[in-house]
Amino acid sequence: MKAVQELAQAQKKPENEIPKFNIGDTVRVHFRIVEGEKERTQVFEGVVIARKGQESPGAKFTVRRVAFGEGVERVFPLHSPRLVKVEVTREAKVRRAKLYYLRERSGKASRVKAKERSSSGRK
Repeated sequence: MKAVQELAQAQKKPENEIPKFNIGDTVRVHFRIVEGEKERTQVFEGVVIARKGQESPGAKFTVRRVAFGEGVERVFPLHSPRLVKVEVTREAKVRRAKLYYLRERSGKASRVKAKERSSSGRK
């Protein structure tokens, strides 16, 4: 069992490679796709609705977006070698750990509030 844990720890990405993002944030995920002999990077942009296994080697996060009127969700392994980059486009202020309720919402109702950034030193 110890060998399995050591292998999992060896495959983890260093913390400086993974950006800090939370539930509700809009992210652009660059994921390497292999099609036969060819390899390309595909970008998937959407709202993070769930995150499981915060810092474990098996950690994953779910991103949701609406494409052509249809909701599309993808689960990405956080420490996958195929995960090229995660860019945080927009930060959000949410009050739940999982945003599964967004599945039933559409249009303006499916938006999450943007996090306010104060330019002054006050909180």
